[in-house]
Amino acid sequence: MLKNHAKFNSINGRRLVLIVDDEQINREMLGYIVSSDFDALYARDGEEALRLMRENVNFLSLVLLDLLMPGVDGFAVMREMKADEALSHLPIIVLTSEHTAEVECLRLGASDFILKPFSQPEVIIARMQRIIELHEDRYIIQSTEREDMTGLFNREFFFRYAEQYDRFHPDQEMDAVALDVNRFHLINEMFGRAAGDNVLIHLATYLKELRERTGCMVSRVEGDRFFVYVPHGGMDYTELAQQVNRHLGSLRDISVRVRCGVYRNADKGVEIERRFDRALQAANTIKDNYAQLVAYYDASIHERKIYEDRLISEMYEALANGQFEVYFQPKYNVEGELPALSSAEALVRWHHPTLGMVSPGVFIPLFEKNGMIQKLDYYIWARVADQLGDWRRRYGREVRVSVNVSRIDLYNQNLIEYLDGILTENGIDPGQIYLEITESAYTENPEQIGEMVERLRDRGFKIEMDDFGTGYSSLNMLADVPVDVLKMDMRFVRNLHSNEKQETLVKLVMDIAKYLSLTVVAEGVEDKGQADFLKSVGCSVIQGYYFSRPLPGTDFIRLVTGATQ
Repeated sequence: MLKNHAKFNSINGRRLVLIVDDEQINREMLGYIVSSDFDALYARDGEEALRLMRENVNFLSLVLLDLLMPGVDGFAVMREMKADEALSHLPIIVLTSEHTAEVECLRLGASDFILKPFSQPEVIIARMQRIIELHEDRYIIQSTEREDMTGLFNREFFFRYAEQYDRFHPDQEMDAVALDVNRFHLINEMFGRAAGDNVLIHLATYLKELRERTGCMVSRVEGDRFFVYVPHGGMDYTELAQQVNRHLGSLRDISVRVRCGVYRNADKGVEIERRFDRALQAANTIKDNYAQLVAYYDASIHERKIYEDRLISEMYEALANGQFEVYFQPKYNVEGELPALSSAEALVRWHHPTLGMVSPGVFIPLFEKNGMIQKLDYYIWARVADQLGDWRRRYGREVRVSVNVSRIDLYNQNLIEYLDGILTENGIDPGQIYLEITESAYTENPEQIGEMVERLRDRGFKIEMDDFGTGYSSLNMLADVPVDVLKMDMRFVRNLHSNEKQETLVKLVMDIAKYLSLTVVAEGVEDKGQADFLKSVGCSVIQGYYFSRPLPGTDFIRLVTGATQ
């Protein structure tokens, strides 16, 4: 087997071994025997042996160790090696005439024995080669089963190991546990990748300690996700989550929250990967719930997953069959004495033939997560452009409409070419299209996103920053990003009547917008009190059910033209 892979710890193919014996004659005799195949270092006692090991740990392939020596004997050397992480991997062959010592030596880490007095040199060489071969093969296996940064099992080995455990323990009920660091990408963005890696290493350190205490299986499967396979009933998961978060609380200047998903008494009829997928699904249900650290997989999560999978699989068919319909929610300018209809936001509705009206709160995040949102965005833009062109030709009205632009759209270098195409095809101007880009999109890759947004503005499109006030760096971004309109998140509006601090925040937003010469749109306005307050602090455009719910195109154009039929 040595022929099948590169030789370790060798120079020109010759391994370096350490011969430890207090008798000079034994050192010389053994050195002569091994000299045809190995290079050798020599130590008279245990103290010298340990020093030579530490000086040559990266080059040694084997230790030949006498047991009975004055001072630090062979037993003490093995205990020291076992306790020292740097030396614990070195294989040991014990030199002894004491058969009674074999059990204790094996417990201390010995791999084999050579009896004194030395005889049959070819047997000694064969045993040494075999032990080194086994050690190097084991090293290769361990290096492929563990991921580099944390030393935990990698994904593939973890799953195979768990399957093997199940095979030999068919009656043992098991729990699949997923641990995920909440908003880990923000840690990398705010503090740098080294800080993010430090978080993962700290979490892995705790999980290694947990493994030593409980015997569970642990893996870092990817990124910030860790899987733990635990005998059912052997762990309190609320306590586990609390301890993990307390452990990570020792990190300076970084606030870290780990959420835990548990698939209890996992069905062994389900593939091992799917069991942990279910634990991860449970963890994702509390992604934005800072009051809850642990979630358990149940039938409702399973049913939701089936429902979401169905939506994903039927999305393209829905596009082809026109199941997605554009609705228009009017926006009113409130600067004058009477509110005046000024524009609208295009919203999508899915009329599914068997599921009925599918909530955009379900399918839009789902499509954003798997990248399908770009297809839907392009479809909606084309429908909006077609509608605007039709209204311009039939009614002579140049209606302005906001459309949502996803983060993934902004990475497409052909974005402007596509928008130009649908404008030309429908005979409309860029000024009729407002592009709504969420604040969070600017935080992902601010330079690249900012460059694309600037090109869109240069082409004549107006840019709205949607959901303003929900991100972690809103004020910093406003100084640098190209934007024409701030769209205040509806959470600012929701509690205006009962929360003075909320009113103060809205006033601050208005002051900032005024200073930067930006228009502010308030969405989610539902009553007269909210509308009056927003108007009083200088908000110029209001959108919400107080004025109008989202309308199909035919109803919206009647509103625009004042038609009664």
